[in-house]
Amino acid sequence: MLHIFVCEDNAVQRQTIVQAIQNTVLIEELDMQLVLDTGDPYVLLEKLKTSRNTGIYFLDIDLGSHINGMQLAQQIRLFDPRGFIIFITAHSELSYMTFQYRVEAMDFVLKDTPAEMEVKIKECLSKAMERYTLQANRTHNVYTIETCGRKVSVDYDDILFFETSSNIHKVILHAKNRQIEFFSTIKELANTLGGDFVRCHRSFLVHKKNIKEIDTKNRIIYFTNGETCLISTRMMKEL
Repeated sequence: MLHIFVCEDNAVQRQTIVQAIQNTVLIEELDMQLVLDTGDPYVLLEKLKTSRNTGIYFLDIDLGSHINGMQLAQQIRLFDPRGFIIFITAHSELSYMTFQYRVEAMDFVLKDTPAEMEVKIKECLSKAMERYTLQANRTHNVYTIETCGRKVSVDYDDILFFETSSNIHKVILHAKNRQIEFFSTIKELANTLGGDFVRCHRSFLVHKKNIKEIDTKNRIIYFTNGETCLISTRMMKEL
């Protein structure tokens, strides 16, 4: 999932940007989340120290702070070298500075017309999602799910297990930090996923690499994030 950050010192303009982002994420059903909007660049940098997700950054250039948006972007690059940086400003003549600061900005959005700015923000979010998915597929084994009209990509390393849902013809993917329900069956998944995934029960398909411990007496599998699932006596040997 992509995380979105907004840094704009004008509260009214920041709210306009935030509203455009939230509308786009909701309507387009993008696999991303707004995690911070602030007028203080140092608050954003502090947040990045604990963030592990690739980010999309909407930055004003003139922040009324000790550092401007370009300098903030340079600091962001230290934490998130693959993040997507978009500058939002009323000063089109400052676009050349992105080359001077070498921050590899994805786009430059003008504030002059709110309607046009909203369209541009939508384009930036869609482009970032497309590029992020392409990058992920090239560098990692990624499992892509279609659910609720959107595509969600989950790194294989983050998958713990699949569980049969109480909703007919659906399963639940248990990842390290989220759960996703989608149409499939455990049998179909067992036939299509690689050898790292083993069926341990009629209702569960587990990722061997994320198993922390197996309690053979009580037939319980413990995963690296503390979750558990059952293992049947019949399938114990194969696992």
